[in-house]
Amino acid sequence: MGMRGTQILLFLVWFLGIYAPTLFCATVEYDHRALVIDGKRRVLISGSIHYPRSTPEMWPDLIQKSKDGGLDVIETYVFWNLHEPVKGQYNFEGNNDLVKFVKTVAAAGLYVHLRIGPYACAEWNYGGFPLWLHFIPGIQFRTDNEPFKAEMQRFTAKIVDLMKQERLYASQGGPIILSQIENEYGNIDVHYGAAGKSYIKWAASMATSLDTGVPWVMCQQADAPDPVINTCNGFYCDQFTPNSDKKPKMWTENWSGWFLSFGGAVPYRPVEDLAFSVARFYQRGGTLQNYYMYHGGTNFGRTSGGPFFATSYDYDAPIDEYGSIRQPKWGHLKDLHKAIKLCEKALISTDPNITSPGPNLEVAVYKTGSVCAAFLANIGTGSDATVKFEGNSYNLPAWSVSILPDCKNVVHNTAKISSASMLSSFTTESLKENIGSLEASTSGWSWISEPVGISKADAFSKIGLQEQINTTADRSDYLWYSISIDLKDEASAQTILHIESLGHALHAFINGKLAGSHTGNSGKSALNVDIPITPVTGKNTIDLLSLTVGLQNYGEFFDTRGAGITGPVILKGLKSGKNLDLSSEKWTYQVGLKGEELGPSSGSSGQWNPQSTLPKNRSLTWYKTNFDAPSGSNPVAINFTGMGKGEAWVNGKSIGRYWPTYVSANSGCTDSCNYRGPYTSSKCLKNCGKPSQTLYHVPRSWLKPSGNILVLFEERGGDPTQISFATKQIGSLCAHVSQSHPLSIELWNSDTKSVSKAAPALSLKCPKHNQVMSSIKFASYGTPLGTCGNFYHGNCSSNKAMSIVHKACIGTSSCSVEVSTATFGDPCQGVQKSLAVQVICT
Repeated sequence: MGMRGTQILLFLVWFLGIYAPTLFCATVEYDHRALVIDGKRRVLISGSIHYPRSTPEMWPDLIQKSKDGGLDVIETYVFWNLHEPVKGQYNFEGNNDLVKFVKTVAAAGLYVHLRIGPYACAEWNYGGFPLWLHFIPGIQFRTDNEPFKAEMQRFTAKIVDLMKQERLYASQGGPIILSQIENEYGNIDVHYGAAGKSYIKWAASMATSLDTGVPWVMCQQADAPDPVINTCNGFYCDQFTPNSDKKPKMWTENWSGWFLSFGGAVPYRPVEDLAFSVARFYQRGGTLQNYYMYHGGTNFGRTSGGPFFATSYDYDAPIDEYGSIRQPKWGHLKDLHKAIKLCEKALISTDPNITSPGPNLEVAVYKTGSVCAAFLANIGTGSDATVKFEGNSYNLPAWSVSILPDCKNVVHNTAKISSASMLSSFTTESLKENIGSLEASTSGWSWISEPVGISKADAFSKIGLQEQINTTADRSDYLWYSISIDLKDEASAQTILHIESLGHALHAFINGKLAGSHTGNSGKSALNVDIPITPVTGKNTIDLLSLTVGLQNYGEFFDTRGAGITGPVILKGLKSGKNLDLSSEKWTYQVGLKGEELGPSSGSSGQWNPQSTLPKNRSLTWYKTNFDAPSGSNPVAINFTGMGKGEAWVNGKSIGRYWPTYVSANSGCTDSCNYRGPYTSSKCLKNCGKPSQTLYHVPRSWLKPSGNILVLFEERGGDPTQISFATKQIGSLCAHVSQSHPLSIELWNSDTKSVSKAAPALSLKCPKHNQVMSSIKFASYGTPLGTCGNFYHGNCSSNKAMSIVHKACIGTSSCSVEVSTATFGDPCQGVQKSLAVQVICT
């Protein structure tokens, strides 16, 4: 072909990879049964990935893993406050590059559901609204209010126009097949009365007038006006029915776990229950289901909402915060998606015929002509059950669904996991400091003191106590309240400083020294505190540092929830026995920190102090060091154990708020969580009595091999020399498969004769392409017990298991072993047997 021909061919491959999805226009419509794309009904599986919670360098891998996991659609919110931080000034750069994200999804051959909102919730600061919106005269959010509607329409149209310019709607040949307007308004609209009803009608009309050529949806909005599709959010949506028999049954948020709060334990959702909820939805006529989240990611900077939502937004999602596949969740759902897709032809052709052959049992059959698919459900939480169907008997574990794509053979049961699980761990590495670059420092660290109280030229004075958000406009977490008082003969060693605050936390300084700190929590952010102080006779300075930890993002009138020290502030226990109310005095205010104004977060400020006596456990201190990146390609985190609370920057980019000293309650966690029965956000918790978050994700793309700059602002006091790096490693690979498991779904396309003779198989595959299985940690065929990393032999065990698994798997990147007596012999007749294996990949 020659060099020139090769270059042209490579260009065409690249061009088609990026733009092929935008070359063929598609019509997207719907009927009562499904979305109809180019005249064909589709059963669709979707997952949420929020572009700013990861990095552009991570997007292709995240999207490919989503596709490999069986997704058809990627769903994302659009975050107004990211894109228009100042009215009329737009930012679509870096993590905010929405167009690039949508094109990356298109290049992988997947569809996009763009949830413009523009209210997002999403545990995101202020629900995604920019704070400047709050200051528009006469505005009321999310109701029939002209100033709000004008701004909402302007931004929605801006995003739609941007998508149209790039030809990203399916009607133009792009990947976007759905858009959402508003978000979960039906949960709160009763509080807005008639104005809420008219607002929803206006929002639907406004959105459809933008003429995207694809359907619009509203989630949790039972009265969504035609042609907008109302959809369901929740842990279960099988009982949901759309508000018209002309609309399909769609589920925009199936919560794959739950979010983490500072001060809370870590929630998780067993995959058996998540798979059960998905299968039940399609069993009862569902047509599109979306995992919220499929990859949660990280709340970089000050983007987490709340108050008190953590920096990690892992969400126990199938792809974890660091971009690694979470097993067995990802793999079990992948098998489920394959099973559902095998039923697609039957599902799109007709409505289900649903019957109940017994208590807690439900059978749904989709049959048209020669095409037949069935779902058999046991929704009881206690015991297994046997279902007679079409002349055959099927055993159904409690709280499970079996899927039969031909109304005869079970290809998947939601409670029987065949996919492998992985044991991952973080390996600690010391901070590799470039000490030579920090002049005379012997510790590798330099520092700057943040002044206590008023230190900036833009400070101002006002009579009375000011609400914080109105004062700071959220330009900073911090607001100083400062006052000087002359106590003359009133000073007493028993004096109490009484402070009432809307939250979220505060530090009180008396005459430049820290007197006390107090923190609210995610359930109650307000503070009502008494701090013992020792004032001096004469002039005393009281400096109160009030701070926010993510603004409210959910609920009716959430934008009016205040913060800060609104009072009263009272000195109690003076010598005269009187109290001194300072609430109506003249206070001096400073928005933010001196350091925020000078910009040491980039590490470039010239005021760093490199002297050898590094101050430790001191409040209001900036720290800086240079470091080498951990070697290799494994995901990186910083372990902030030893620090108090603050924010951290790597090479000038904020990795978020850190708070390793906020410890969760001791109670509420269980060693194992029973997946049977309805899930709630507090049902399955781990990490009780420990810090909510110690590890903070640093994207690899933010690091250089050496010469990286780490800057911290420590608010409460800590020892930065204790900070370490951690890299995420995959340790062991495990699987546990019984004789009663369905056959591998991969066999479905084989001829029926070989399928009828086959047995279930245990399959393992090393997570990385260049790895092989180097050792077998455990292998047992019979009645093995325990979980990955803690397997042990039961009463019955074949003495051949280890050698057979060793022969099949050692030195290979993947292996499969049939779970049968033909393979292992029969160590105990008449007992159902299983195979459990744990291997190490290197």
